[in-house]
Amino acid sequence: MRVLLVAAMALVIASVTLASLLLVRHRLSVQVTDDLSTDLEHSVLTFQDLQAQRLNALERENALLADLPSLKALMTTSDSRTIEDGGIRFWKVSGNSLFALGDNGGHVIAAYTEGTHSDSTLRADLEPVLATPSIHYLVTGGRLYACSVEPIYLGSEKNGTLLAYVISGFAIETGMVKQISRATTVETVFTSNGRALASTLAPSLLEELMAQSMQLSHGPAAAVSLKLGREQYLAATEDLSSSASAPLQLVVLKSFNPAEQSIRQIDRLVLIAGLLALMLGTVLMIALSRAVTRPLEELAAGVRAFGVGDSAHLLPLRGTREVLELSTAFAGMRKEIQQANHALLESERLATIGRMASSVSHDLRHYLAAVYANAEFLAASTLSETERTEILSDIHTAVHGTTELIESMLIFSRTGVAIRRSHVLMSTLLERAIALIRMHPDADAVSLVARYDDPAETVAVLDGKQVERAIYNLLLNACQSVRTIAIAPQVVATLRVEDRKIILEVLDNGLGVPENIRTSLFQPFVSEGKQKGTGLGLTLAHCIAAEHGGEVILVSSRPGETIFRMSVTHGVLREESPAPESRKIAVAE
Repeated sequence: MRVLLVAAMALVIASVTLASLLLVRHRLSVQVTDDLSTDLEHSVLTFQDLQAQRLNALERENALLADLPSLKALMTTSDSRTIEDGGIRFWKVSGNSLFALGDNGGHVIAAYTEGTHSDSTLRADLEPVLATPSIHYLVTGGRLYACSVEPIYLGSEKNGTLLAYVISGFAIETGMVKQISRATTVETVFTSNGRALASTLAPSLLEELMAQSMQLSHGPAAAVSLKLGREQYLAATEDLSSSASAPLQLVVLKSFNPAEQSIRQIDRLVLIAGLLALMLGTVLMIALSRAVTRPLEELAAGVRAFGVGDSAHLLPLRGTREVLELSTAFAGMRKEIQQANHALLESERLATIGRMASSVSHDLRHYLAAVYANAEFLAASTLSETERTEILSDIHTAVHGTTELIESMLIFSRTGVAIRRSHVLMSTLLERAIALIRMHPDADAVSLVARYDDPAETVAVLDGKQVERAIYNLLLNACQSVRTIAIAPQVVATLRVEDRKIILEVLDNGLGVPENIRTSLFQPFVSEGKQKGTGLGLTLAHCIAAEHGGEVILVSSRPGETIFRMSVTHGVLREESPAPESRKIAVAE
């Protein structure tokens, strides 16, 4: 029970700790995802604010360039060669990475960027910017520019004539993107048509991102989780195509790593708290379970001791109220059982004494009457020598019967107490028992036959005197059973060795054992259909066989054939078994 209580407590604490850990981790993961999604949304808004500020500054610079008289004079020449050569000076004055001049028909005449000018591809990519004033991003030659278009008027803007257009812009490169990332604490990538234009990611991570670009969704609300390298990122995409000359997306990413480190620290704290609770709970539960289960263990020990006959074992005097009530109830029950057992043993003792007195008194009166009557006859002087000899023989028979009766009682009282074992031959014991039986009056005219093969095989370690007496009782019982039949009485004793036991079977051709005593045949003082006898013969045989590792049983019984079988252990010493309690009480008296 103690182990069960401690194990149950440990299981409960472990389950609660694990459930708390999973719940906390789940709640933190959800919170982290929400926080990162909010950060990505704020990052996009911050980028848009920064870009709006930069574009406003660019538009002011461009407006100043468009108002320069020298630039207006250059554009009035309408000669593309002259404009290309003269535009270089204005590009350098602007200091922007992109500069272009276009006529009033929407055609780019001169374009300059990063040391090159009049590039036909660049001019072709700039024409959509002139055609659509809302376009602020130019994608050309694998690069990204933020640009502003300002018209050049000859005269005032309201009343003058549209003369040309001036375009200025700055490149959005890695350096600039990193500035945005520092302001927003996220990783930033610009992509167009599956190609990265600018990025703060390492080249290896950028390749993995482009390989997973199909998983990206538009808008911070549709943020998705991506694994780049060994880190987990939350990524969102903002579509800038409406304000760009080509499809353009802004991808913002934020790593889960810092949040995961915090979650792992919280996990460790929860686990440490759970382990401390488990250790403290185990100590407390052990102490509590000892206080609860020790009285139960003492009570159980008292029950086991009483089960083996120790009625003096102390019962617990402390413990819970239920244990004390149970201990008190068991003490009362034990006392009642002892009193009932004592009364039962006393009644059995008296009943045994009564049965013994009833059985023995008849035989003793018979023998004593014969002695007394014959003794009176011997006192007469008129008897002849032959008559005196016959009377003396009758007295001798009566005395022999009395002696045999007393010897049976003594052997019954000594069974289980004084067994002296030695190596003897069962065949020899059988022959000696048959010789004694032949001298008994009940064996007159009875044919006694002994059958066995090799006498050497019947050697056994046993008390020869007692086993001989058991064999004698079985043979005598058989002889007494066949005296009442009209046909020739016969008793056959057979010895054989089987499974390390020596088996003796005694067969007679009498009328058989009456049905009413078959269940109590081996109990003391049980007899029927016999003129004399104490009823101890089969009881003694059964007890002696049991003390030698065997038994006596009634194999079969019907008119003309009754078989008793006795077995003893062959060649193995066996510890003596104590005599039954009821028999000890009967003998003690």
